[in-house]
Amino acid sequence: MVTHLLRLKLVLLVNNFRRSPFQLVGMILAFLYGLGVAGIVTVGLGALRLATPDIARVIVVVFGTIVVLAFLLLPLVFGVDDTIDPRRFALYGIPNGRLAVALAVAGAVSVPTLVVTVFAIAQVVTWSRGAVPVLFAVIGALILVPTCVLAARVSTALASSFLSSRRARDTSGILLVFLLAVVAPLVALGATVDWEAHGLPVMRRIATVAEWTPFGAVWGAPGEAALGHLDLAWIKLGIGLAFLLVLAVAWRALVSMMLVRPQREAAARLYSGLGWFERLPATPLGAIAARSLSYWGRDARYRVALAVIPVVPMVMVVALLIAGVPAGIIVWIPVPVMCLFLGWTVHNDIAYDSTAFWAHVSADTKGTDDRWGRLVPAIFLGLPLVLVGSFVSVLVVKDYMIFPGLVGLSLCTLLVALGVSSVTSAGFPYPAVRPGDSPFAQPQAAGTAGSIIQSLSFFVTLLLASPVVILVFLNPHLEYVQFFGLGLGTAIGIGALIGGVVWGGFLVDRRAPELLAFTLQN
Repeated sequence: MVTHLLRLKLVLLVNNFRRSPFQLVGMILAFLYGLGVAGIVTVGLGALRLATPDIARVIVVVFGTIVVLAFLLLPLVFGVDDTIDPRRFALYGIPNGRLAVALAVAGAVSVPTLVVTVFAIAQVVTWSRGAVPVLFAVIGALILVPTCVLAARVSTALASSFLSSRRARDTSGILLVFLLAVVAPLVALGATVDWEAHGLPVMRRIATVAEWTPFGAVWGAPGEAALGHLDLAWIKLGIGLAFLLVLAVAWRALVSMMLVRPQREAAARLYSGLGWFERLPATPLGAIAARSLSYWGRDARYRVALAVIPVVPMVMVVALLIAGVPAGIIVWIPVPVMCLFLGWTVHNDIAYDSTAFWAHVSADTKGTDDRWGRLVPAIFLGLPLVLVGSFVSVLVVKDYMIFPGLVGLSLCTLLVALGVSSVTSAGFPYPAVRPGDSPFAQPQAAGTAGSIIQSLSFFVTLLLASPVVILVFLNPHLEYVQFFGLGLGTAIGIGALIGGVVWGGFLVDRRAPELLAFTLQN
């Protein structure tokens, strides 16, 4: 049984290289890159043999904990497609125990397992300081490799069982966006740390906790042995072995469950009533607004775009704080940037409609009704964001004098972005992710047109809002200037919004057949 599954897994791996030349080159480059990183880490682990046992233990524990967590968490986040899913063997009558062992062994045939095996061997070199540390390092290596394999198996099975629906995968993707938003500032913060002077104390505090968790205990056992703490070394090996047994039991239970239960599908939602359609006026503008509000609440493409909006200013603010920029300057960034991205969300809205745009053309909908209706969700969210966000910002820095100017700048940015988006979505649509596809999928045939249109819409928005930026930002402590900035920002924003809607409506009326042909082809 094990031999057959190993042969099957090897065939699957070999088939990955029987692709198009471009895919093959990409795979080879990715493999070489991973091999280079693994080689650098291996050399580093070998070089730790020259460090003191305490320093080597701290570094190895922190690194090893990250490795084990990666095997455990990455399949949950990315929803890995399991090529040897236990469900595929449900009809062969294989005993659950034998199948679980065979699939675990077959799952070990992978590049990540090869890499962690190299790491496990390299940490033996790190602790080649005597017979006792080497013994604990070898035992640890024999525990670490199957632990990582089973952690990946369990995590993949959980992802396959509970993250198999479209809604669950989209949610995990949104969580990944927030995870990146948290990691990016941490990386920037790490780049500013004087690791020579302060890095080791920070890592020591992390290792103090990690070495008593199931993820880092085995990595710390040889270090305890090298320091002469044999009792602590045996305890940590025991923690690692217990974790391995828990993973084995969990994998056996998951295999048994997956063999008798079908793959989970998203439960169909039941909706009562007409939703936004019964709350808004029964007019073309009201119907389009109701449909747009429904899209923003249910379509994953819009939810992902909305999830990104707070991420960008979060990263910018943390980076500027790390760089030492005063809070009095940073306060002008978060709300206007969020308003900019919120208004920019509808810059390619017609392409998101896909074939549904035929309803607008067949009903001979006025272009201005189409433009106003699509802007209702952004205005519905944007106006509270401008007021509440500006108030919170000035509350944080305790500079209430800038409140009118910040409101004017944020409102101007929002309305100008919506006006520009009304023109670009009608005049310059480009291929977008189709309805029902993953919001993280690559749109077909987007080319460079999408990048150019996005950059152009951003540039025009910033250009039109620049007078307000210059006025309120350069004179933050002149109260009358801040109130004048509020009036100027409101005037420019309303003018750009109305002008963009009228111009965009004219383009929709004039180019309706071309827009319909575009949506049908993309």
